[in-house]
Amino acid sequence: MKLYKNVLVFFAFVMVLYGCASQLIEVKQGSDRVSVADANQVASCESKGKATVSVLTKVGFISRSVDAVEDNLLQLARNSALDIGGDTIVKDEMPEFGKRTFAIYKCKP
Repeated sequence: MKLYKNVLVFFAFVMVLYGCASQLIEVKQGSDRVSVADANQVASCESKGKATVSVLTKVGFISRSVDAVEDNLLQLARNSALDIGGDTIVKDEMPEFGKRTFAIYKCKP
């Protein structure tokens, strides 16, 4: 019975960590106004550079969902855009799951 309780406690702990993984990403004020665009939509925008961001893809032995990882990557890219004066991001290469490069642009006057 004691082993069963220990397994339940461990499982509960892992689930709490899994649920908190997305909450660890800072949402900078104004990041909600950073747009996500396609490469063909930024031809008239000023390039501000690129940002490569990465997040955890596993918590313990549990893999995070593709949607959760992608949401975190987008938030980090929006934060990076704010840091360098951009207002639009474009998804670029993804060398591995949990890591992506974004091009950052200034499109709005």
